Amino acid sequence: MSKSILIIEDDKDIAKVLKDQLRMDAYFVFLTENAEDGMNFFKEKKPDLIILDLNLPDIDGIKFAQNIRKISQIPIIMLTARDSLSDKIRGLESGADDYITKPFEYLELIARIKACFRRFDAISQKSQQLKYGNLVIDLLKKELRFDNNLIKLTKKEYELLELLITHEGEVLKRDFILSQIWPNEELYAWSRALDVHIRRLRQKIEPEPENPIYIITYPGLGYKFNNN
Repeated sequence: MSKSILIIEDDKDIAKVLKDQLRMDAYFVFLTENAEDGMNFFKEKKPDLIILDLNLPDIDGIKFAQNIRKISQIPIIMLTARDSLSDKIRGLESGADDYITKPFEYLELIARIKACFRRFDAISQKSQQLKYGNLVIDLLKKELRFDNNLIKLTKKEYELLELLITHEGEVLKRDFILSQIWPNEELYAWSRALDVHIRRLRQKIEPEPENPIYIITYPGLGYKFNNN
């Protein structure tokens, strides 16, 4: 079944081009020019993904994304002329799954749409609660418990753990992980952020962090979540 996409964009020319191109790629497309209509479309049509402009005429796209996140985990891609680092950070922290600045190449956008669907479908195909020994991960509530005690994770720690478990048994390369968790290369691609977050996760979920049984390192390649 074809996926449906809701475009919330007040630039009619961009919206029309996107609609035509996405329909050629076999997606069902809904269009709206403001946040209020966008929310009504969302509740009525229940689309599979939202492409969201930030400069909407009624409320800011950041606020709209926050409102959506209160009721749904639908993938959201922000498509906007705001290209400052602070705007990108705010956009992603508001709940967006990806952030693309205008002008953009359609081939890049469609690639990111497909990546969002792959991640979302991988989570949806799994049960809401995953159990690994004494660890219980609730994908709906985005919670992690050990021996029924809630373990506090930062947003990035949870996103990293979720990415690893939804690719359980696969060795995920460092570059792939960085592109999914930190899509803005200028932020983290050059840093040791991934290693720091892996170490922190191990301290929280591994019985012996120095001898991990869940998050396994493959030197020169990346990491794998293991359930053996």
